[in-house]
Amino acid sequence: MAKKNFWEYTSEELENKLRELKAEIRKARFDIKAGRERNVKKIKNLKKDVARILTVLNFRKKFGKERP
Repeated sequence: MAKKNFWEYTSEELENKLRELKAEIRKARFDIKAGRERNVKKIKNLKKDVARILTVLNFRKKFGKERP
């Protein structure tokens, strides 16, 4: 997944995207263990996207602003 600007999304959209990414991480882990997936970097990139989303959500929760 290409790096995205998560600041452009609403908090509700980010929470939905967060759920999707976490489910995708679980699926990728299972696929790697089962030998169906060879790209182990996929999990690393998904985790980074999760961290980016959490950063945006926590900023909005703490400061009540949409952007820094």
